[in-house]
Amino acid sequence: TNIPPHNLGELCEALRALIENPKLETKDLLKQVKGPDFPTGGQILNSKAELREIYETGQGAVRLRGEWKLEEAKRGGQFIVITSIPYTVNKATLVQKIGDLVRERKLPPLLDVRDESTAEVRVVLELKKEADPEVVMAYLFKHTPLHTNFNVNLTCLVPTDNPEVGTPQRLDLKAMLRHFLDFRFEVVTRRLEHELDEICKRLHILEGFEKVYDALDEMLRIIRKSEGKADAAGKLIKRFKLSDEQAEAILEMKLYKLARLEILVVQKELKEKRAEQKRLSNLLKHPKMRWGIVQDELAEIRKAYGDKRRTRIGGPVEEIEVSEETFIADEDAHVVLTRDGWVKRLREVKDPSTTRLREGDEVMAVLAGSLKSNVVFFTNFGAAYVTRFHDIPPSTGYGDPVQKLFKFDDGERVVGALSLDARLPRPEKMLAVSEKGFGMRFSLEPHTEVSTRAGRLFAKRTRESPIVGVVPVGPKELVTLVTERSNVIVVRAKEINELAGPGKGVTVIKVDEDDKVIAFLCTADRSASLKLESEKGKRFEVVVGKQGVFARGGKGRQLTRKERVKLAEHSLIWVPLPEKEG
Repeated sequence: TNIPPHNLGELCEALRALIENPKLETKDLLKQVKGPDFPTGGQILNSKAELREIYETGQGAVRLRGEWKLEEAKRGGQFIVITSIPYTVNKATLVQKIGDLVRERKLPPLLDVRDESTAEVRVVLELKKEADPEVVMAYLFKHTPLHTNFNVNLTCLVPTDNPEVGTPQRLDLKAMLRHFLDFRFEVVTRRLEHELDEICKRLHILEGFEKVYDALDEMLRIIRKSEGKADAAGKLIKRFKLSDEQAEAILEMKLYKLARLEILVVQKELKEKRAEQKRLSNLLKHPKMRWGIVQDELAEIRKAYGDKRRTRIGGPVEEIEVSEETFIADEDAHVVLTRDGWVKRLREVKDPSTTRLREGDEVMAVLAGSLKSNVVFFTNFGAAYVTRFHDIPPSTGYGDPVQKLFKFDDGERVVGALSLDARLPRPEKMLAVSEKGFGMRFSLEPHTEVSTRAGRLFAKRTRESPIVGVVPVGPKELVTLVTERSNVIVVRAKEINELAGPGKGVTVIKVDEDDKVIAFLCTADRSASLKLESEKGKRFEVVVGKQGVFARGGKGRQLTRKERVKLAEHSLIWVPLPEKEG
């Protein structure tokens, strides 16, 4: 169950209206009950029709947002002041969330946030002079708890024939109020019955006093001649036709109660109690009169505890379309990725060799694009991770580990990257090659939109044959592969199958168990080459056009039988943006 708080005054008025006219329906009661009233204030955005449906079905979502106002700053400019927050939202958490947006520069028009609350909520947002407050608030409503839903569930324990057992039922507004009124009516009835019972008991004692007050001398004589309390009680009961309770009360009575004035007090009380007995009996005979008591008590409660509505029902508002891109500057930037997995964003890169790097590291890729453009990273475990240029932290230092941006597994690293800026040629297909000689072509299209931190798979995830690299590929290009045992093969790219989903791929080169692919090249330029180095330092240059083209699946040609080889020079991924016209 999840029943929202309501305004006490409105509920009392609705209950009184239902007493006067039990045939009222939920839609009629909504004239008094406007909607939920939360202690933290805020504004309800539901329409009257939506609120009516919630109260008629017993379930639904109440859309709730905080309220705000503008204040002029002393030195010019404006402040946004949040004056109320949604119910159940922690103010400190909200302020921290807004502060995070400021620190992460996701909301550039916002300079600072301060909590100046005392008894009243007052969260101050400092704006840039050119900022649009409406747009800023639209962003905060979308990306912070300043706009929340309260999911109403009017499930209650409804009484059954067994007073100790209730059954859960989802009720509408009228049924809830009806059950409450029935409960109040029962409470009033039981209270009156209890009061009547107490008065009857007191009357019984007073009537005993009345019987003996007319014969005080005789009563005293009987008591004086008695052998004890029990004997006196028995004689009084027999003489004055008293009950045991009356006789006991008389014997416990103090002597001053026999004074004339005290007797008058008893007689007065007797008269009042008989009148009250008559009144209570009359109330218990007439249900309508008891309903009047319920009504009067509701009026007293409203007068004593009722207050003004705190939550304003504003109804639907026109939503301002706003996203994080709204506040991203239309500027170009460069993303620098190193082979050890460090990434950073720079405004401009003229010479990658001057980029600040950790010892032993080198630049793997320099990717250019607009801050609003996306960039995709391909890893050795067959996953593609897509983010915006803007979301990569700017840095003039070493940068941040790329796994800070994404959720990498142990041993996972980037083996390929591509800028998705609209001004750059976008390849339709990508080529991935694994250590065990498998290759696949796949469409880039599923990997162009921003991904989750877990990324999306483009190849079957395996640690036994990780991906060596991922590059763009065209149908007329040649693919040259080199293994650690110096086997080289050149095949046509179109012979490598295209996969519709993550898979292992097809065999491009046969690789022995103690061997693995260390590098590959995908190009239509037959003069392009891979530069290798043997264990003894001997250099090899594998020129694409001098190798001959083979069918995929063979072992290729071996450069040296005795030594293993490694890549002597890594190629740099660097595709600059086209120069602006004019």
